[in-house]
Amino acid sequence: MEDRTLQSAPAAVCVGESMAVLVADRPGPLEQVPVFHRTVGGAESNVAAALAALGTPAAWIGAVGADGLGRHLTAEIAARGVDTSAVTVDPLRPTGLYLKEIGGSSADPNDPGPGRSRPHYYRSGSAASALGPGLLHGPAAARLLDAAPLIHLSGITAALSDSCLALVRALLGLRRPGRTVSFDLNWRPGLWRDRDPAVLPALLNAADVVLLGADEAAAALGTGDPAALRRLLPDPRTLVVKDAEHTATAVARDGTAVTQPALGVDVVEATGAGDAFAAGYLAGLLKELDQRSRLRLGHLCAATALTVHGDHGTPPPAAVRDALLAATDADWAATRVTPAGLTSPAVPG
Repeated sequence: MEDRTLQSAPAAVCVGESMAVLVADRPGPLEQVPVFHRTVGGAESNVAAALAALGTPAAWIGAVGADGLGRHLTAEIAARGVDTSAVTVDPLRPTGLYLKEIGGSSADPNDPGPGRSRPHYYRSGSAASALGPGLLHGPAAARLLDAAPLIHLSGITAALSDSCLALVRALLGLRRPGRTVSFDLNWRPGLWRDRDPAVLPALLNAADVVLLGADEAAAALGTGDPAALRRLLPDPRTLVVKDAEHTATAVARDGTAVTQPALGVDVVEATGAGDAFAAGYLAGLLKELDQRSRLRLGHLCAATALTVHGDHGTPPPAAVRDALLAATDADWAATRVTPAGLTSPAVPG
């Protein structure tokens, strides 16, 4: 059997659902697309892959079906440098699947529109939806979780099923000195349609680091204001509130806030940018960078994800990243990220 364990012990373990993805090969309404390309997607595995691309050893723990889509999904995530040794294979349930519709500029009323995409999910009864607290007792998962200084979760997992909600609560119970448990709200209203989102504040408040967009926080929690969110969620060490393409603000328990503007980006597609931001911020946290640098690294990773189709952008080399983290505010503001690359006064040549 293939050894799916990395040489280095992971610094971060990301737990949650991943799915096979079929991406339309051309823009326009789904009914007009003849061919789809197979890839993979999922918030937690996206974060793990982006962490690995930044040189931070990461693992993803989830469940797939005993099917070709599950085998491809696991192999694809492992090929991105992620430890998949604790992924379980469910012999009874299928791997989750979604189709991604790509927006175009046609006049068809079903066209999502330029720069937009629309997912169509087929995840009910999937292997991932059956995850539960028993996962913690598996030898491979227990080994990874016990050693990792960072465990990353999201609100998507909590919305999948009662057993997944119980798993999230159990993982939040693993907080201890020297370990960070991070939680990305990742609000998906469709997933919560038949479930009670009133559980979310308690889940978020039980984490050490909370990441959330101002717009999704307003929809799920009633406010997107960083100070108001800090009052609603007093216990996490840090709240990171993202204001779309404008800014991101990190608010400490004492109310101290650090804000950094986003980079200028020529957006191709927004999918995956939030996960990339989370990975950049968490990589900076693990490297013990200051808040300004953590937010900048989050913005930089989000920008690279915004300039590609799909969930996974390629971060610039370490030397370029370091130059941008150290850049003056003026040089940071003058930096632009496009599908062709990055231009900045802070980066020679």
